[in-house]
Amino acid sequence: MLRRTFLSGAAAAGTLPFLPPRPVHAQGSRATVLRFVPQSDLTIVDPVTTTAYITRHHALMVFDQLYGLDAQLKPQPQMVEGHTVADDGRLWGFRLREGLKFHDGEPVRGRDCIASIRRWAQRDSLGQALMARTDAMSAPDDRSFVIRLNRPYGLMLETLAKLGPPALVIMPERLAGTDPAQQIPEVIGSGPFRFNTKERLVGARVVYDRNPDYRPREDGVVSWAAGPKRVHFERVEWQVMPDPGTAAAALQNGEVDWWENPINDLLPTLQGSPRIVTQLAGRLGNLGTAVMNHLYPPFDKPAVRRVLLEALSQEDFMAAAGGDDPKLWRTGVGIFTPETPMASEAGLDVLTRKRDLARSKKDLIAAGYKGERVVLMSASDNPVLGALGAVMNDLLKRLGMNVQYAVSDWGTLVSRRASKAPPDQGGWNIFNTTWTGLDMTNPVAEQVLRCGGQKGFFGWPDIPQIEALREAWIEAPDDAARQRIARDLQGAAMTQVPFLPTGQYFYRTAYRREIRDIVQDQFVFWNARREG
Repeated sequence: MLRRTFLSGAAAAGTLPFLPPRPVHAQGSRATVLRFVPQSDLTIVDPVTTTAYITRHHALMVFDQLYGLDAQLKPQPQMVEGHTVADDGRLWGFRLREGLKFHDGEPVRGRDCIASIRRWAQRDSLGQALMARTDAMSAPDDRSFVIRLNRPYGLMLETLAKLGPPALVIMPERLAGTDPAQQIPEVIGSGPFRFNTKERLVGARVVYDRNPDYRPREDGVVSWAAGPKRVHFERVEWQVMPDPGTAAAALQNGEVDWWENPINDLLPTLQGSPRIVTQLAGRLGNLGTAVMNHLYPPFDKPAVRRVLLEALSQEDFMAAAGGDDPKLWRTGVGIFTPETPMASEAGLDVLTRKRDLARSKKDLIAAGYKGERVVLMSASDNPVLGALGAVMNDLLKRLGMNVQYAVSDWGTLVSRRASKAPPDQGGWNIFNTTWTGLDMTNPVAEQVLRCGGQKGFFGWPDIPQIEALREAWIEAPDDAARQRIARDLQGAAMTQVPFLPTGQYFYRTAYRREIRDIVQDQFVFWNARREG
């Protein structure tokens, strides 16, 4: 079993050397600036073109949503004032709140919402399900829009409240007209913050300024993406610090206020400081996955993918991601988040029985592996993803695969994974990533379960059986029927192997004690304030 080796010397021993404060670029007093260490740098600013969480964090600051998902997974009105349903569930009308404005001063109109939904739907499975049932969308006036369906769609509000990447956010019609495969030319939203492009420093700093024209909801409870989005800081700075030791020292010294994802090895040191608070980043945890490119050998062959599934040890992957404390990770995890309605044990014996690498090595050859080079991408600036990549590299080599270990920053990996070029021409074969538990709770929200070929997730799996089951799940009349279909889906996934489930882990976020009222379980920057 591999363990992480990111820290050395005093940091690895649980203590950190004192680092003198580094220059920071403050505009305004400390009381009005929040400094945050994100999981990685922001390389893609368009939330439609990627499923990277760092881009989703960015999107929720700059843009707003029609509905906000709360901690009970219930959609609550956000930009909309309310909605009506008629014609046996086939006609939905929505009215926007008064006074919504984009950062360029233009009002938010119904036609902006329609254009944003259409563009987003081309890249999201929930959006595709909605559009397949939509006859027409129209904007009878500036503050309204209407969706006419060809048959009832029970997931309408859940779709419009999509929080997991790509989140459904509203942008001006002129930007929403951009090809969804291309990034928007400028970042203009109507959200509580404005993106400060002038002070952007690639690899080091991302800056957001409070939007003085933003009007929070006057009602509702602050919970996840729902409720009033009241901003108490004039400015939020993301300070990019790939080295965990540097980030930990900056938090201890007060150079930064909040660190998104400290590695678990450093938690004892941070928890020993009276000035720092740590808490679980999300009650649903994170699920690890290994994404394979189905377009090219060797992972175009289901039998090869199946051998890899039979050979992997979720314990190895999760101990690398979550540390030595087994309470911070879980194995025997299938394709849905444990302890949520769609989770089951169907087909999981392939993951829980004893591993036999010698046998798997022989099975790999029998499955059709011919010694092709396997390009394994891994992230250098995200400790968890780096750890998962190291374990995968070790596993593939022990199976006798010819591995090219392509290590880069996460932003470069995100850009490269969109390439459909052959692996030896700038493409790829496999990479590890993680998802919040929220985004793995059902077969429609789950991006890596999209198996519609060119319309599927990166890797472009084409598995009609899984697509048919996903469609049946959407059409199911009740939760009991959905649970039965989810069991069948997991069974199919354990045979066809669209991706590799590598387990569930939990991590804690850390912030200075004077920062109060952080929204639980989400990395958003409204509601938070500094005390004293």
